Amino acid sequence: MAAQVNDALKNLKVKDPEAVKASAAAAKANGNKDAVEAEGEDSDDDAEEKVAGEGATEGAAKKKRKRKRKPKKAGGANPTKQSDPPRVLLSNLFPSGEYPVGQECDYTDENLYRTTNEEKRHLDRMNNDFLQEYRQGAEIHRQVRQWAQKNIKPGQSLTEIANGIEDGVRALTGHPGLEEGDNIKGGIAFPTGLNLDHIAAHYSPNAGNKTILEEKHVMKVDFGVHINGRIVDSAFTMSFDPMYDNLLEAVREGTNTGIKEAGIDVRMGDIGAAIQETMESYEVEINGETFPVKCIRNLNGHDIRQWQIHGGKSVPIVKSNDQTKMEEGEVFAIETFGSTGNGYVRDDLETSHYAWRQDAPNVPLRIASASKLLQVIKKNFGTLPFCRRYLDRLGQEKYLLGLNNLVQSGIVEDYPPLVDKKGSYTAQFEHTILLRPTVKEVISRGDDY
Repeated sequence: MAAQVNDALKNLKVKDPEAVKASAAAAKANGNKDAVEAEGEDSDDDAEEKVAGEGATEGAAKKKRKRKRKPKKAGGANPTKQSDPPRVLLSNLFPSGEYPVGQECDYTDENLYRTTNEEKRHLDRMNNDFLQEYRQGAEIHRQVRQWAQKNIKPGQSLTEIANGIEDGVRALTGHPGLEEGDNIKGGIAFPTGLNLDHIAAHYSPNAGNKTILEEKHVMKVDFGVHINGRIVDSAFTMSFDPMYDNLLEAVREGTNTGIKEAGIDVRMGDIGAAIQETMESYEVEINGETFPVKCIRNLNGHDIRQWQIHGGKSVPIVKSNDQTKMEEGEVFAIETFGSTGNGYVRDDLETSHYAWRQDAPNVPLRIASASKLLQVIKKNFGTLPFCRRYLDRLGQEKYLLGLNNLVQSGIVEDYPPLVDKKGSYTAQFEHTILLRPTVKEVISRGDDY
């Protein structure tokens, strides 16, 4: 290319007519009319064009450089994996609207026919929207809890742990819960329970709580996710000392036994007997002393209805004469609790959990703050349980007098922490199961438990 330019410049300087003709002829043969015209012009014009050409090239280069520096859109295309901490809306990770299926278990004995029966398969297909809402909630639970299991460490406050879990649930469901009615559409199904040692259930930090997780603690983590009132209720236990491993294994296997035994037409008392037999076959040695693992006999699993964490049926975890049967289409939380203490819990400590009662009596409220607070509760939580931190988050102030009045009037139910004897250790594992027409689906099952 450089040699061709030098030859052209020499020809222009000598102004050889023959050279000009030859150059023009060559350009014409190549179809380049501009080159023909350029050869017939003065060298001064040629130089001006060269300068102009260089200016144009520089301008183009500048534009090109600007384009290179143009920042990319944040996040680029749709994300393909979850962030850490989890903040990516789950529906963006599953744009088809089809969410992972839980663990499917065939029914047995007289219900074995359901797996292939066409009528039951048709009923199952009609429930697709219901199933996708449950599966979406279950996948959110899995992603949030697996992040929590990796990141919860001794030295963190219970408030920090609870906020981390709840922020993840709100982000993945796309329901921050700050606008009126938003949390009823989806999001947190009930307050995050962080129950240490002898505290078995219903403990969530209130504002100002300074409790710090320690390496010696056994902590039950119980939280729920809902999409359109379809509640996924699942819990696990964490410990940081292998001394407690047998306690955790006993309760985990008790829950798995309950899931295995559960099914359409199965009696509740039979499920409880199987759970008790499994769990109480374990013992645990703690600081040189051996303890039998006992089922906490006054804690049960339960059925779940839309926007109602506790329906009307209980699933005992000890042997009983309960002849109530599970039925097709029902949803159950199979949860078991084991203890090194009495195997019996009572109310104690400061209350954090509350819920508006659907069957609440119509009584006059003489305290103005109670009436105002009731409207806030109905519009933001409906029948879903809530805690004081959630009221704080909505900007409510000086509400305790009104809240206590609602409890005393029977309009709001309070759920104090449930504790075994001090010095004992308790553990919990829980899964939500769907009794579909064709199979039993353990909707919250994951690789972790």
